[in-house]
Amino acid sequence: MAEQVAAMCEQLIKAVNVMMDAETSQIYRLEALKFCEEFKETNSMCVPCGLQLADKAQPAVVRHFGLQILEHVIKFRWNNMQQQEKVQLKECAMQLLSHGTHSILEEESHIKDALSRITVEMIKREWPQHWPDMLKEMEALTSQGEIQTEVVMLILLRLAEDVITFQTLPTQRRRDIQQTLTQNMESIFSFMMAILQLNVEDYRKMKDLPGHELQAKAHCRVAVATLNTLAGYIDWVSLVHITSGNCHLLEILCLLLSEPELQLEAAECLLISISRKGKLEDRKPFMLLFDDVAIHYILSAARAVEVVERRYIFLKRLCQVLCALGGQLCSLVGSEAEVEVPANLNKYMEALLTFTTHSSQFLKSSTLPTWGALFRHETLLKDPVVLDIVTKYLRTSMINLVKTGFPSRDDNPSCEYSRVDFDSDGDFNSFFNSFRAQQGEVLRSACRIVPLEAFQIAAEWLQYQIASPIDMGDTTSKTAEGLCSLLSPSVVQWDAMTVFMECMVTQIFKSLEEERLPIDQSMELLQAVLNYETKDPLILSCVLTNVSALFPFVIHRPHFRTQVLYKLFKAITFEIDQDSKAPRTRAVKNVRRHASSSIIKICRDYPQFILPCFDMFYNHVKKLFVSDATLTHMEKCSLMEALVLISNQFKDFAKQKAFLDEMMGSVVAEWTSEEMRHVLWDPAMFLSFVGADQVVTEQSADTDTTGVNRGRLSFCLYAMLGVVKRSRWPADVEEAKAGGFVVGYTAAGAPIYRNPCTSQFLLLLPNLLALIRTHNSLFIPENMARLSETFSKAHDVIDAEKNMVLGLSHHLLDIYDSPVYKTSLERMQGFFTTLYDNCFHVLGNAGLSLQQEFYTIERLAQEIAGSAFVSLDHVVRVFLRQLVQSCPQEYHESLLCPLLGPLFAYLQQRLSTKWQVINQRTSVNGQDEEEVVCQESQVTQEMLEEQLVRMVTREVLDLLTVSCISRKMPEPAANKEEVDGKRQTVSPAQPTEELTELGKCLLKHETIYMSLLTLSFTSLSWKDTTNCHRTASIVCWTLLRQVVGGNLLPEAVTWFYTSVLRGLQVHGQHEVCNSTLLQLAMLIYENLRPRYMELRTVMTQIPNISVEALDQYDHRLIDPNAQKVGDKKKKDQFKKLIAGTVGKALCQQFRKEVHIRNLPSLFKKPKPDKAVQNSEALGLAALFYPENSTL
Repeated sequence: MAEQVAAMCEQLIKAVNVMMDAETSQIYRLEALKFCEEFKETNSMCVPCGLQLADKAQPAVVRHFGLQILEHVIKFRWNNMQQQEKVQLKECAMQLLSHGTHSILEEESHIKDALSRITVEMIKREWPQHWPDMLKEMEALTSQGEIQTEVVMLILLRLAEDVITFQTLPTQRRRDIQQTLTQNMESIFSFMMAILQLNVEDYRKMKDLPGHELQAKAHCRVAVATLNTLAGYIDWVSLVHITSGNCHLLEILCLLLSEPELQLEAAECLLISISRKGKLEDRKPFMLLFDDVAIHYILSAARAVEVVERRYIFLKRLCQVLCALGGQLCSLVGSEAEVEVPANLNKYMEALLTFTTHSSQFLKSSTLPTWGALFRHETLLKDPVVLDIVTKYLRTSMINLVKTGFPSRDDNPSCEYSRVDFDSDGDFNSFFNSFRAQQGEVLRSACRIVPLEAFQIAAEWLQYQIASPIDMGDTTSKTAEGLCSLLSPSVVQWDAMTVFMECMVTQIFKSLEEERLPIDQSMELLQAVLNYETKDPLILSCVLTNVSALFPFVIHRPHFRTQVLYKLFKAITFEIDQDSKAPRTRAVKNVRRHASSSIIKICRDYPQFILPCFDMFYNHVKKLFVSDATLTHMEKCSLMEALVLISNQFKDFAKQKAFLDEMMGSVVAEWTSEEMRHVLWDPAMFLSFVGADQVVTEQSADTDTTGVNRGRLSFCLYAMLGVVKRSRWPADVEEAKAGGFVVGYTAAGAPIYRNPCTSQFLLLLPNLLALIRTHNSLFIPENMARLSETFSKAHDVIDAEKNMVLGLSHHLLDIYDSPVYKTSLERMQGFFTTLYDNCFHVLGNAGLSLQQEFYTIERLAQEIAGSAFVSLDHVVRVFLRQLVQSCPQEYHESLLCPLLGPLFAYLQQRLSTKWQVINQRTSVNGQDEEEVVCQESQVTQEMLEEQLVRMVTREVLDLLTVSCISRKMPEPAANKEEVDGKRQTVSPAQPTEELTELGKCLLKHETIYMSLLTLSFTSLSWKDTTNCHRTASIVCWTLLRQVVGGNLLPEAVTWFYTSVLRGLQVHGQHEVCNSTLLQLAMLIYENLRPRYMELRTVMTQIPNISVEALDQYDHRLIDPNAQKVGDKKKKDQFKKLIAGTVGKALCQQFRKEVHIRNLPSLFKKPKPDKAVQNSEALGLAALFYPENSTL
C-alpha cells in the first residue's frame, strides 16, 4: 500500500508542477488538470496521498494541492466514510495544525487558509453533537505557538462567515452551530480578547528591542488575524458582548488606532461595532465614544498627511467611524432612550469638520450624509454648538463646491488623492457631479437654519467674483484667444459660487417672512450682476444663472424687470466674434440656450408679474425676428413660447386668440400653403424638398435651398409645439367664465373649456397628420431606394443616441469649446429624428391642452390610425402615453380601444420575435461565439440592438401599466420589523392594484384583453429582470384577477401558469424576481386550482417534486375542513414544491453539490399538531434521504 501511495504521489507531484509551470503548453496543462481532477473524484487513496503531499517538507504548491485533496474528501465523501475513518482523518488534520507547518512568518498564507478550510469543513459536519470539545481543542492549539494561534483565528473567522454571512449550510445544521456559538460567545469573546491583548502587549514590548524584530512581527501578525476574526463576529453577536465591561473592547480598539501596523484592522472593527443597529437601549453605551479620550485618539490618528495607499484606506475607515458615530448620535438623542446631548459635542463636530476640509474629495463626500442628518435633527438643532458649526460648514462649502482635483492635473493637493480613487478624469467628473448634488442637499438644509448668514456669505462671494479679474490659468480655450476653459480658475470659482447662490435663494424664501428678506442688499447684488459684462461664454452662463436665482427678489422691486429682460435678450444673440464663419462652439450655443430657457422659466413662474412688459417684449421679439438672421429656429420658438405664457394672463379668450392669430399668421400660411401640401402628402416630393435624394460633396456649397427648406419645416413644427404646449385657459373657473373660455358643462357638471389656439391647431392638423403618414412611409423599400448615396443611412440611429443607449458618456471637457461641425449626413439624421419627434410631441400635447376640443375632432381615431399607426414599428411612446392619460372617459370606447387593441397585439408579436432572436444569440455554441467576438463592431451592434429591445419592452409595458393599472398607496405597513437594522417584510396575500377606467373599458373587448394578458405573461421570461419584477408584481395578477371568475379555457389557465414557471426558470436565481414570481404563481394556483385539475398536471411535471407534499398542499387548498396553516408556512411549502423550476445562475450550473447531513437535534421541540407533524416528516424525508432524487 505504501509503495502504491508513494508512486501515485510522485505522479501527482509531476502533474501539479506541469500545471503550475508557465512554460507548459495548453494541451499538457489540461491533461495534467484532468488527471488531478479524476484522482480527486475516483481514487480510494485520496487521504494517504493528500497527507503525504501536505507534508511540510514538500514545496508550497504541492502541499496546497495535498490539502485541497483532503478538503475534497471531507466535502464530497464524508457521508460515506466509516466512523473510524472520520476520526482518523480528524486526528491527522489536528496533527497538521500542531506540527505540519513552518513558523508564522515563513508559512505561506494560502497554506494557512487551506488548513483552516479543512478544519471548518469538519466542524460544519460534526460540531457540536459529535465533537463537543472542539473549542477546547482550538484553545489548546493556541498555546503551541503563533502559527497555530493564527490558524485558529482563521478557523473561527471562516466558520462565522460560512454559518452567518454566506449561510452555506442546510437550515438545521446552521441553526445548531449558530446556537452553540451564541451559547459560548462569552468565552469565545474572552478568548479572542485575551489573545489580542497578550499579542499587542508583546508586540509593543519587542518592536523597539534590537534583535527582536522577527518576534515582534510574529505577535503583530497574530494580532492582525485576531482583529480580522473579531470583525467577523462583531457584526452579528449580541451587543452586550461589544459593550460589556464599560465598552472595554471599544476602548482597546481606540488605543490601537495609534499603532500604524494595526490601525486599519482596528478601525474596521470599530466601524462595524458603531454601525450596529438594534434596540436603542442596547446602543446607549456607544455614547461613551463621545468621551474626550476617544475623540482625541480618532483625531490624532487622522492627523498624518502622506498619501500612502494603506494609510489613506485607514483614513477612509476612520472617516466612516466618525460618520457612524454621528448616526448613533442622531438615533439616540431625542429618542425614548433619553440620551443627553454629549457635553463635548463641539470636539466631535470639529473632528467631522477636519475630514470635510481634507484634501481628498472622496473623504469630503463621505461626511455629507452625516452633516445632512445633523442639520435635520430637531433636538440637536437647538444646541448652540450645532448652530455655530453651521456657519463654519457654509464657509467650508465655498471650497468644497469648487471642481478641482482632476487626476491628470497637479493644480491642487486633492489631485494626488484623486489618482488613488479614480481611473480617469471622466470617472472623477461623474463622481464630482453626484458629490455636488449631495452637497446641494446639505447646503439647502444649512441655509434653512441660518438663512441671513448664508445670504451674507453668498453676497460677499458674488461681489468678490465680480470684482476679480478673469484668471484663465494654464488651460485656455482651443478656439478663441483670451477665453477660459472649463478648468480655468475663474470658471470653477464662478461655477461653485453659482451653485451656492441657487441653494441659498431657494431656502431664504422658505425660511424668512417677507419683512425680514434682505431685499435692498439683493437688489444691489442684482444691479452689480446686470452691469457685469463679459465676452467669455462659460462665465456669462454663470452670470445668467445668478440673474435667474436673484429674480424672486425682483418681485418686491418691479422697476428691475425690464433690465433683467434686456440682459437675457442680449444673451440670446450672444456671439464671440460677429464676423466668424465657423460654426458656434458648444459653449456659445449653451449661453444662447440658457438665456432662452431663463426667459421661459421667468414667464412660466411669474407670468402675472411680467404681464406689464408684454408690449415691450413683443415689439422686441418682432424686431429681433426681422433684424437678426443668426437666431436659430429653436431660439425664435423659445421667445414665442414665452410670449404665449405671458398672454395667458390676459384671461380674455378673444384677446388671446387675436394675439395667437397675429403671431402665428405666417406659420399657418406657410404650413397650409399649396406648395407645402404637395410636399407633405407625397414621400417622393418630401425627400426631394429636404434634399435627401441629392448627392452632396464636400465642395458643394452648404447654404443650399434644401437646407432652407428643412429649416422652414422645423420652424413650423417648433412654433406649433410651443403654442399648443403653452396656450391655456385660466386655472380659476370664475376667471375662465368671465374671459369666455367656458363653452358648456359635462354630464357630471364639470366645465368644458375652449383653448385660444384650437382654431389654428385644426387648420394645421391635416398637414401634420399627412407629414406623420409620409414619414412612416419613408421606411418602405421604394422610398428607401430614393435616398441618395450621401443619405443612405439617414434613418440610422445617430451616434449620440447610440452612446446614450449603451451608457457611454462623452467627456464634456473635450468638446465644450470645439465648434460643432456636422457632416451633411449627421444634419439629415438630426433633422429626421427631431421632425418626427416633434410631430408626436405636438399631437401628444394637443390632447393635454385642448382636451374636449381635441377628442371631439371628427373621425379622430381613423385619422390617427391612418397616419401615426400606418407603421406600428414607429409609434412614439411620448404621444401614446399623453393620449391615454389625458383622454376623457367618454372617449375611451370610441378612440382608445380601436387604437390600443391592434397596437398591443402587434407589439406582443414583434417583441416576442425580437426576444427569440436574442435568446438564440445567447445560446450559440462556444465556438461560434469566439468568431463573433472578433468583430467588435458587430458585437457593439448586437449590444445596441439588445439594449434597444430592452428599452422598447419597458416602454410598452409601461404604457400597458399606465393604461390599465391604478396603483393604490398601501396602508402604512405594520408588518415591518427592524431587527438589528435588517428590515423583514412579510408579503401581503393579495396585491392592492386595481384596473383604471380605461382598463375596465378594454376588459369588455375579449380580444384586446387577451392581448394584454398574453403580452404581460409572455414578457416574464424575456431576459430583463427589471421588467420581469415590475410586470409580475404590478400587472399580471391585476389583469388576470378580473377574469378568474369567468369561463377561462383550461389551455389558457395552463398557459398562464407555465408562463410564470418559465419566468422562474429564467429569472429564479435573482432574489427579487424569485419572490415576486413565487407570489404570482401561488396566487394563480390557489385561486384556480380548485376549478382546474390541469394545474396539478403542470405541477407533477416539475423536476424532483414530492407528489405526497403536493397531495397534502392540494388537500388543504380544496378541502374546506382541512386544517389551515399560516401564510409564511404555506408560502415556504409552495416554494419547496416548485423549487425544481427555479433556474440557476450560470456560475452555479456546473457546480458539484455538497451535501451536509443533519445531526440529532440539540433542542427538543414542543410536540406539534398531527397534520403539521406529517407534513414536516414528508418535507424532511424529501430533503435529507439520499435515495430521493430531490437532491
